[in-house]
Amino acid sequence: MKKKRFVLPLVMVVSFVLFTASLAFAAETALTPQNPISVDAKGKTVSILAQVNGKYFVETTRHAVVFNGGKFGDKAVLAGLVDPKTFHDALIKAGFKAGNNMTMDNKEKTFVEGDLLDVSVTWKGAKKAYTLNEIINDSNKKPIAIRFGGNLPLALEKNTGCLICLDSCPVGITSNAAYTYGAVEGRKEVGFTGNKDVLPVDKSLVTITFKAKK
Repeated sequence: MKKKRFVLPLVMVVSFVLFTASLAFAAETALTPQNPISVDAKGKTVSILAQVNGKYFVETTRHAVVFNGGKFGDKAVLAGLVDPKTFHDALIKAGFKAGNNMTMDNKEKTFVEGDLLDVSVTWKGAKKAYTLNEIINDSNKKPIAIRFGGNLPLALEKNTGCLICLDSCPVGITSNAAYTYGAVEGRKEVGFTGNKDVLPVDKSLVTITFKAKK
């Protein structure tokens, strides 16, 4: 009987801790189209809401995430519900430093700089939070390395809406330091597609979270 009286409170404590943790997780990740971004300056994370574009399960693209209101809003694996300035300012607020080393003149010879970001994607019913390498196929099987390029003036000028480009980009707020600009569309060195075996179906909402790469 003594064991039962000891185990029951312990189970209750563990259950309460897990319940509290699940509520905290829900509060942090419950983004909606009306509230598509969250910033945790203390935890140094930014999360945004996006929508799967099934077109790029079969067609290649150089865009991982583009704001759906930008000129290239239909050209990415994921259509973001946050504009580039809001996203840029959120990364700054979270404590990240932009590289701002790319220009329209040096773009094909320069790798994007800035803080290296850990980017994960999850959605309702997902088994876990997936990395970009798990949800996007690189035809060369080269690891994606997303850096906070910055580039806000050009992002506003060009109005492409680019949030994550898959080669180093002078316009995208973040981009892939594994390739220089033109690797996809210009020189055809690599092709990127969404991984249909991992991502949910077309039009599904997903949450993308950015934090410091360890």
